[in-house]
Amino acid sequence: MNLLSSLHRRFAYLVRELAKFGSVGAVAFVITVTLSNALHSGVGMGPLSSNAIATVVATTFAYVANRFWTFRHRDRTGLGREYTLFFALNGVGLVITQLFIGFVHYVLHLTGPIAYNASLIVGTGVATLFRFWSYKKWVFLPVEAAPVDPHSGLPESADHTPAGSPAAQRVNGHALPSPGLARPLDPHLGEAEARGEFSRSR
Repeated sequence: MNLLSSLHRRFAYLVRELAKFGSVGAVAFVITVTLSNALHSGVGMGPLSSNAIATVVATTFAYVANRFWTFRHRDRTGLGREYTLFFALNGVGLVITQLFIGFVHYVLHLTGPIAYNASLIVGTGVATLFRFWSYKKWVFLPVEAAPVDPHSGLPESADHTPAGSPAAQRVNGHALPSPGLARPLDPHLGEAEARGEFSRSR
């Protein structure tokens, strides 16, 4: 029952996080589509430059909304670091969307507004999945994440985590044993039982 309860909490938590992220993404998408079409059809800019400008504007909105709403419960590791990584990963997402748009426009030679918006929607959907995964992994870190490397701005690997840090004391949410033990304590056993079991195994 504990396992099922834990899985249920994790799933419910993920659903709530996805719902917030999706809401922010929906607004950002409206900004992207509206501004992109205004620049492309109204002003006469090229399809790629129109989408690039619209994406920068929408990305600025998305960072503020995600930082202070979707992922406000996560660790804050510095505005400059987060903002830089956020835009860098959005750059990757932009490339993904641009590939779809460019393929439809320049390879398939479908230049009408329906083809443009269809490629924009599909490309944005794929890019959104990448963004959600990458934000949680590198931008909005969990409170107990490994320390951030000051040179790269990315979380340090487990091998480089200081031995005395809180992150080094926990793995998957479970406390590691004291230095006297050679393996982690079983979370389902008491400390005395685990020590006794270890002694018998020797």
